[in-house]
Amino acid sequence: MEETVDVLLTTYNTKPEYLKQQIESILNQTYKNIKLIISDDCSSENEVREILNQYAQKDNRIELHFQEKNIGCTKGFEFLLNKSTSEYVAFSDHDDIWYENKIEESLKVLKEKDVSLVYCDARQIDGQGQVLHESYLRYKNMPILNGKYKEILPFSRHIAIGCSQLFTREVKDLMLPFTEKTYAHDWHSVYIASKLKGVYCIDKPLFGYRIHEGNIFGGRSFKQNIKLWKEKEGSSFKSYLKYRYRAITEIYMAGSLMCKDFSLNLYSHIDKAEEWKKENLKQEDAVIKYYQKAQNAKVGYFAIHKYFKYLTFKGIGRRKYKEIMMLHFPLASYLVFKIS
Repeated sequence: MEETVDVLLTTYNTKPEYLKQQIESILNQTYKNIKLIISDDCSSENEVREILNQYAQKDNRIELHFQEKNIGCTKGFEFLLNKSTSEYVAFSDHDDIWYENKIEESLKVLKEKDVSLVYCDARQIDGQGQVLHESYLRYKNMPILNGKYKEILPFSRHIAIGCSQLFTREVKDLMLPFTEKTYAHDWHSVYIASKLKGVYCIDKPLFGYRIHEGNIFGGRSFKQNIKLWKEKEGSSFKSYLKYRYRAITEIYMAGSLMCKDFSLNLYSHIDKAEEWKKENLKQEDAVIKYYQKAQNAKVGYFAIHKYFKYLTFKGIGRRKYKEIMMLHFPLASYLVFKIS
């Protein structure tokens, strides 16, 4: 008998047409033995609740939970992870469209490659479902990992968006409980998987990743994020330093501190834990110190070799130059910020 795959979906005031398309795309997967566990984050739109109840009544593979108060996205996924009991787990956004073979293909590769987590590429789509970019990974210059990855990259950098992932129960168990440093559930899962059997990228699109005006961050480009920031905070050098500090602190640094926070839990579950600690702790601490020094630089931080040591990967493309400018040359990168 096929193993059950738990698909974890959080909702909050989702547009009805997006929600219906996503639920139907999950229920219509070629891999049928799924359990769709949904947590609604106290949506104020009654239509969202009605849609969820209608689908739950039609398909007994749906397990539905309504939060009594808003707990936020991160806590929502922690809640769902605690509800999951199956051997395999997949995260889902509430407004994408999965291709019918997403789960089947992901589970097949996970087993064939004997890894703890797989993630896939996606086509980036707009609010109407039209394709904006054929490859999300290449558009965003994201890492494409191909196996039992044991290097520093999953600690120092976000690797894969949650809705692209499928992973084992072992990864899920190690993720819990979340702590106050849990910054991104999908960074967290990749980091843990990289310390177990490893991570593998399915280098083809298995779903449509929707970008629209309601995205919190999503697939927006650097220019789009800069534009939104300047509209709110202005384009002075002081404004840019604030933007830069927040970017380093809330993205790079926060993710690494989250991974560090879970290291002790990981050590107790990994064979030869003492050897692993000796090999990795020093390098992980060095990454955090690197971010701290970059964070506080106002003119320049000239240890560029550390960027290549901790953050580069094959296929990074032009993203490398943007990041080097931001992390190491704040005064020069301000000029780019000002004219963007």
